Amino acid sequence: MKGFRTHLVVAALVCAASLTVHAQDFRLFNRSVQVHGSLSQGFAYSNDNNFLTMKTSDSSPAFTDGALNLSTAVTDKFHVGAQAYDRKVGQLDDFRPQLDFAYGDYRFARWFGVRAGRVKTALGLYNDTQDADFLYTWALLPQGTYPLDLRNSMIAHDGGDLYGQIPLKKAGKLNYTGYYGKRTFDDRSGYYIFSSDLGMPIDSASGRALGWDLRWTAPLKGLTLGSSWIDMTQNRVGHYNEAYFPPDTQYRAHSAPDRTAVGYADFQRNKWDFSGEYRAENYWLSILTPSFGNSVFLWNGTNESWFTTASYHATKRVTLGVYHSNYHVDSPADPTNKATNHIYDEVAAARVDLNRYWVVKAEGHFMDGYGDLYSTHGFYERSNPDGFKPRTNMLMLRTSFFF
Repeated sequence: MKGFRTHLVVAALVCAASLTVHAQDFRLFNRSVQVHGSLSQGFAYSNDNNFLTMKTSDSSPAFTDGALNLSTAVTDKFHVGAQAYDRKVGQLDDFRPQLDFAYGDYRFARWFGVRAGRVKTALGLYNDTQDADFLYTWALLPQGTYPLDLRNSMIAHDGGDLYGQIPLKKAGKLNYTGYYGKRTFDDRSGYYIFSSDLGMPIDSASGRALGWDLRWTAPLKGLTLGSSWIDMTQNRVGHYNEAYFPPDTQYRAHSAPDRTAVGYADFQRNKWDFSGEYRAENYWLSILTPSFGNSVFLWNGTNESWFTTASYHATKRVTLGVYHSNYHVDSPADPTNKATNHIYDEVAAARVDLNRYWVVKAEGHFMDGYGDLYSTHGFYERSNPDGFKPRTNMLMLRTSFFF
């Protein structure tokens, strides 16, 4: 009941803030500092399976997140910015603030710049902007490709970017980003939760990310095409809680390899917006148990995902949309169960802009399959102790304020 009251209070704050607060700025050392933020409250109700560690089958308001960011131009070429982010989605994060990004950005010329610090990772259409809820029709981005439970391990890296925009004259323009850095992990994310459910709690996790993103703005008005590639490492240390291992037997795991290739497109024309993305992840995890003669178990986590979306701006304030999200696991733990190797999600959505700062969204999800237990895409044993049903229908409501 306490958690329910907390989320109701947040919803009330969203409504109140939307009527009173606008974008802010202040002066610091004779420089203008811009302040922006967002606050969002969601509600989910499903027929059978519980989703994203929420008790959605009983109806759940346990979906709250918010962000506050500051940015300023130190000089004409040097900018700095930072964002704090907080959320509680079921058992994910539990209102523990985190630093989303904090970086310095020096742009030598239009075609070349450098960013360093904690930097959002450019991957696919939406990875580095997925928190900008006001940009999208959807209450939930396609979860096969942008799973909320893995957000904190993919959103940013501690390192540096090289980026720029290259004009191609009549052929449009090309934006590029190349990056390298240390990955960010959160011990209340999906990785930690599913490992604990499997009797293999994670004690620590680290890794790095190396990748690039190319985004072409085509001469055809409204058309954007792009591709991304990322090579990641994971180094986990944990212990077994299973009865067939001695207490606290340690294991070590590392990825060998974990590489993802991405292709995406977006086309906007008049009142229509169409988008799509395809990802193929080649992912193998090597699990070593030192006390058992350094025996190694090689787990195949290779998977692919894709989605297509279409949205229509019916009026100035109302947008309608649909999407199909497809997630497929190459090697599920139980290949005889057809529901474990995929999650297909058909979605119909409506967005209403009540004013410039306040939006309300409603969408229906019709899901087939629940993915492999190792997939960390919304379905968890701890939230479904009686097992999983092959289909899930879910209503998702979300209201967001931003300034």
